[in-house]
Amino acid sequence: MTNHTVILVIDDKEEHAIATAEALQKVGYKCLVATSGREGLKAIETGGVDIVVTDLVMHGIDGLQILKTTKERLPEAEVILITGYGTVETAVDAMQKGAATYLLKPININHLRAEVGKLVEKQGLVRSNRELHKQLDERFGLSGIIGNSPKMQKVLNIVKQISATTATVLITGESGTGKELIAKTIHNNSSRKNHPMVVLNSAAIPENLLESELFGHEKGAFTGALYQRKGKFECAHQSTLFLDEIGDMPLSTQVKLLRVIEDGVITRIGSNESIGVDVRLIAATNQDLEKLIKEGKFREDLYFRLNVVSIKLPPLRERLEDTTLLIDAFLRDYSQMHNKKILYLSPEARKILYKYSWPGNVRELKNCIESMVVVSTKDILGVEDIPDHILQRSNEVSHSPTLVAGMTVEEAERELIKNTLVTVGGNREEAAKLLGIGERTLYRKLDRYGLK
Repeated sequence: MTNHTVILVIDDKEEHAIATAEALQKVGYKCLVATSGREGLKAIETGGVDIVVTDLVMHGIDGLQILKTTKERLPEAEVILITGYGTVETAVDAMQKGAATYLLKPININHLRAEVGKLVEKQGLVRSNRELHKQLDERFGLSGIIGNSPKMQKVLNIVKQISATTATVLITGESGTGKELIAKTIHNNSSRKNHPMVVLNSAAIPENLLESELFGHEKGAFTGALYQRKGKFECAHQSTLFLDEIGDMPLSTQVKLLRVIEDGVITRIGSNESIGVDVRLIAATNQDLEKLIKEGKFREDLYFRLNVVSIKLPPLRERLEDTTLLIDAFLRDYSQMHNKKILYLSPEARKILYKYSWPGNVRELKNCIESMVVVSTKDILGVEDIPDHILQRSNEVSHSPTLVAGMTVEEAERELIKNTLVTVGGNREEAAKLLGIGERTLYRKLDRYGLK
């Protein structure tokens, strides 16, 4: 067996170190040997080590220092401690500090090989999952954002570039396009991800309570203030605050929000004490803020403070090529959620969903698929499972190819195939299903009409 795992064996008794390394080399592992703690640290500093097998008690630098340095320099590396009966208590304490396991002297070679095998398998799964997530991110977006269209790829590129920064972000787009999902993605790919993102919908809070929600209040600050309460800014300290529907925020509150952004401090209602806050702000709206500024409903200076980085989400009708990916993802998720064994969506049903304009955007498509999954009693979703309002509207709107009198049958067929491919984002398998022909037949026609 050949294995690419590199194991560092550290023991200040040279014969023990060599014997342990040879036992692991016999089953295919590449081993490095260090006969002192200091020599082991040098090897760890050099890098390229996957597993460290170290004696716990050594002269000078012991196994605990080896463990500490390994976790600092090579956080993904695993450490196995070798210990005598008298040091078991210390070894257990070391496991709480990050050691994978400990083995008692004299070493049982088969036991050692088995423990190393478990760690190698664990590391392989971690690397495979990381690579899979990387591929999914590149193909479908980040953290569940599904989109392979040029417009969504542009959005995702911006998200990747800004997530690690502290820049304030303004997300605009129609209702249902996924503004909160983009905000969560930015937060989850930032250094603040270990703290939960705090969310406040400005339109959902009565105007007289909005300031209290944002900045908090002291006990007795107003009628009904029976206790001290932290606001969203304090709750979001060292994290991200997502202000949804920012266009609905009253002008009086906008003034105070601007002051917090500029100074980084808040004052609870009923208090004179200023509290410093470290908050990254992400705002979102489905309204035209520049229009609201002209109408005197939104402060221009606040707009410029919020609009450091701007992300505009396209409506679903402008990225129809993503519909296939979204349908399949929602179908899979809701089948699992509702314990249904749905195999697929019929070609006829797909055609109707492709024709629909989706005024409610991704949220409406998501709700549609969940409804179809829940009400269906079959393993294949058909036209009869589509909600009535979508069936009616899809019959009113048509995205038919441009056919004109005088076209030959070949010209009409070419136009039909070309438009179908555009609709499904170039997915030939999906195009063949919608056209009702086999994939091989479609390939021949693509070649014939020069559409490859």
